[in-house]
Amino acid sequence: MSTAEVEASSLSALARAEAACTRCPLYRDATQVVPGEGPDQARLMVVGEQPGDKEDLAGRPFVGPAGRLFDAALAEAGIPRDAIFLTNAVKHFKFEQRGKRRLHKRPNAGEIRHCKWWLGQERKLVAPAVILAMGATAVQSLLGRAVSISSLRDRVGKLEDGTPMIATVHPSYLLRIRDSADREREHAAFVADLMRSWELAG
Repeated sequence: MSTAEVEASSLSALARAEAACTRCPLYRDATQVVPGEGPDQARLMVVGEQPGDKEDLAGRPFVGPAGRLFDAALAEAGIPRDAIFLTNAVKHFKFEQRGKRRLHKRPNAGEIRHCKWWLGQERKLVAPAVILAMGATAVQSLLGRAVSISSLRDRVGKLEDGTPMIATVHPSYLLRIRDSADREREHAAFVADLMRSWELAG
């Protein structure tokens, strides 16, 4: 059976199937797949964009600089990380080699579309009450089209199956803000988005 036909019965089986994925070319250069992690009955699913360098090496989502910022924001919001299901819209790291550094490259529409299969499998297995989409790639995967974060933020949308979705920025965006006042304001808004999604999930 090809990875395109897998209907996994558990998250562990899904992770094994993802590790064999060849649906798009990204698997060729990545170290390994980065499956989602968290409880199989989590009320809140958080969807990021794609693994970064540290995640690619560790095989776990959100363990790099953006992950540390995310963990701090979760703590501020009063959300235990082990109570949510945390994943990415794209499961392999896409990058451009610059000397010894691997610089993040944004997934294209085709890569997002091919990887949506796995996100859909995670959604079926976890059946979250609420999904928090962090970043434009996550939103594009969930909605099937490119939509700006600013047009969706501060309101609760609905996915095709009726699942409520809240859109917010990706933590990596906060890392790129130079001005301290702007960074503090955006960080507070991000924490508020986390709190809103957690409260909505009950």
